[in-house]
Parts: sequence; C-alpha cells; structure tokens
Amino acid sequence: MRSWGRLSRRGAWLGTVLVLAGVLAAPAGAQAPAQTLVQAPGKASVRLVDHAGLEAEIARHTGKVVVVDFWSTSCPPCVKEFPRLVALKKSHGERIACISFSLDYEGIDAPEELLPTIEKFLDKVGAGDVVNLLSTEEADVVYRKLDLVSVPAVYVYGPDGKLAQRFDEDDATKRLKRPFTYDDVEEVVGRLLGK
Repeated sequence: MRSWGRLSRRGAWLGTVLVLAGVLAAPAGAQAPAQTLVQAPGKASVRLVDHAGLEAEIARHTGKVVVVDFWSTSCPPCVKEFPRLVALKKSHGERIACISFSLDYEGIDAPEELLPTIEKFLDKVGAGDVVNLLSTEEADVVYRKLDLVSVPAVYVYGPDGKLAQRFDEDDATKRLKRPFTYDDVEEVVGRLLGK
C-alpha cells in the first residue's frame, strides 16, 4: 500500500493539482463514485494551530465523541473520503465534534499560503460545520509526534477525552487486515454514542 503522506514534493504538487482539479471542476451536486458531496451550511473557516493547539481543541470537546481526520490535499484517498467526515457531522449533529487537521504544510513558504487552496476544497465539500485546522508545524514533525506513518488517518476519542480507536495504515494492516474506511469509523462512533 502506498503511503500518500510521504510523496515527493514534485509528486505531491502534481497529485494536489490533479486531485483538486477533479474535485473543484466537478459540477455542483456532482457525485464521486460511492460518495456524495454533502453541502453543509456556512463557509468553511480554517484556523492555524500546532500539535498543542490540536490537543487543546480535542480537550475542548470533552463530553462528546470527537473524530479527528488527519488529511492532506496531496493525498487522493484523503480527498476521496473527506466528504464522509462532513456526512458524519451532519448525521450526528451536536452529539459529536468533527475536526479536520490538514497536514499540507511541509515547511516550504508559510502555512498561510496554503489557506486559499484548502478553504476552496473545504467549501466545495461543505465542511462549514467541521472544525477545520491547518498544522503550522511541518507534516513530518506532526507524523513523529503522532507516531503516524502517513495520512489518511482518523482518531476517535470517547466522551472521556481518551483515544478510543485509531485508524491508520498500520492499524488497518494489523487489526483489520485491510484498509480502513469511514464505515469502520462510523461503527466506533455509533458504539460510543450507545447506538
């Protein structure tokens, strides 16, 4: 399986252009295979935070189930699955907090320069009800702090604020014996919500 978070800079740039061109050029209401672009009300906003800021955001939602999606616009599987995070938030409303944590920043230029591209994508998929964060630390630094090989990855926290389940390439290979999907994430969320 390819580790999408470790693409070369040229490959990441090309992947970003191709993936975003497809997503952004799609007519309004277009559907990806087996995916529906869910339009949430309101324009998506993005806050710049470091790893400590992410941890503070997760802690702020103690008492709720929290789903954190680690992603990048240079990761085709991330972009393909992202609308499922939006749908999850729409489905469960205020019972859960959904956080997207973009790892697009690779230490080139400034993180702020990535905002227009990220915001355009988030608006296209209707992520206005999701807490959208962009890492101010280089992706490789965050990968080390999270002991993460690559994106996509999704972490689900219980109402007690503790990590209930981690979904990433390593976990999926060992525990599921296949790549994880948002169906797996939704199953854990449902269990934590008592459904």
